[in-house]
Amino acid sequence: MTHARTLHRVPRRPGWILGLLALSQVAVVAVWWRWGWRVGLPAMLLTHLTVVWATLYPRATLLCPALSRLPTTRREVWLTIDDGPSADTGPMLDLLARHGACATFFLVGERALAQPEQVREILRRGHGIGNHSASHPDTRFWRLGPTAMEDEIGRNQSLLTVVSGQTPRWFRSVVGMTNPFVGLSLKRHRLARVAWSARGFDGVDCEPEQVLARLKRDIAPGAIVLLHEGAAHGHNVVILAELLAWLDEQGYATVLPPCPPGSSEPM
Repeated sequence: MTHARTLHRVPRRPGWILGLLALSQVAVVAVWWRWGWRVGLPAMLLTHLTVVWATLYPRATLLCPALSRLPTTRREVWLTIDDGPSADTGPMLDLLARHGACATFFLVGERALAQPEQVREILRRGHGIGNHSASHPDTRFWRLGPTAMEDEIGRNQSLLTVVSGQTPRWFRSVVGMTNPFVGLSLKRHRLARVAWSARGFDGVDCEPEQVLARLKRDIAPGAIVLLHEGAAHGHNVVILAELLAWLDEQGYATVLPPCPPGSSEPM
């Protein structure tokens, strides 16, 4: 496995991205002034659409580094479970134990504060926890400014540290969206962003068979698998159960990637 420092990529100079974005708009104005709207308008659209793509595409790294898969050829996958803790947490932990599997739970701070025993049980059973924002503002995370973004990420770091006694080292963007201000908070809290390479869309209304078909299509050695818990459709536990059975049949192991030296998370 690649060294922990390579996997755990904290943004190094997020302020430079903001500066480059500002300079790009200065360049657009200069182009428009020099050659008129026939050249200036396409230049403006190109720069704006690039930022929109980098914000909305979960695996984009233009605005912030992201780990989308593990660098291994072994039949190993990293299971990641978003949006907890919830009523599904306990049954999911039992399923993972039954299969000898491990996962990282990307937790919402306000939900963790309401169910601290679930957070501690996740860690007691040898799994990892990650930062998934304080309140999960799924309809507006993409447009949060620097102060609001810091409130979501920084406040969740504090909440999860108090509740669990451990400081998360991984971050999952809400709905996978990552605007130019995310990197500032990640650098401040020494967090590395985790995306995914296998997704079944189980966080919205779904049928387990369709979710599993999508996941199986994308799972390969080193896959980072995105799962959810607590969704209103009520299928998340069933999906995990069937996925774990399939992974066993296919000879896949589940792993937790190493964190950098000094981290208190499971290795």
